[in-house]
Amino acid sequence: MAKKIPLVAEEMTPENKCSFCKNSKCCTYFTQQIDTPRKKSEFVHMLWQISHRDVQFYKDEDGWFLLVNSPCVHLLEGGGCGIYDSRPKICRDYDNDYCEYDASAEEGFELFFDSYDALLKYCKKRFKKWDGKKAKKGKQGKGKKGSKKKEGKKSKG
Repeated sequence: MAKKIPLVAEEMTPENKCSFCKNSKCCTYFTQQIDTPRKKSEFVHMLWQISHRDVQFYKDEDGWFLLVNSPCVHLLEGGGCGIYDSRPKICRDYDNDYCEYDASAEEGFELFFDSYDALLKYCKKRFKKWDGKKAKKGKQGKGKKGSKKKEGKKSKG
């Protein structure tokens, strides 16, 4: 008869917490805080950015962020770090006291745009006149009304 070995639950500590996380969420994207977009031209630029694969935007209590979903190239198959001993300072400084293992970051988003269409919908709602183009400085036109040049006939001779 096979002997059953009782399982002992390992206590989670800040030092071993990352080993409990099977998807290494924190290493599969990066964010960059951006200035709060206010002008139409700034949203036009964001529409260009979100037109690229794996780019999103969100706003939370800390402000606006560009989010790029791109796993770290040093992330190993089991979720470990391939350059742990020489990892960048930002990785060393990362605090996992309250991370995405505890709760999804999306829960704190006030606004979230995961596609061009989602951001465009927001732009059309935010700006009364939205045509997707930058506001023009000055008018472009033909000049005064009715001031078309008359073409003269060439005379022979």
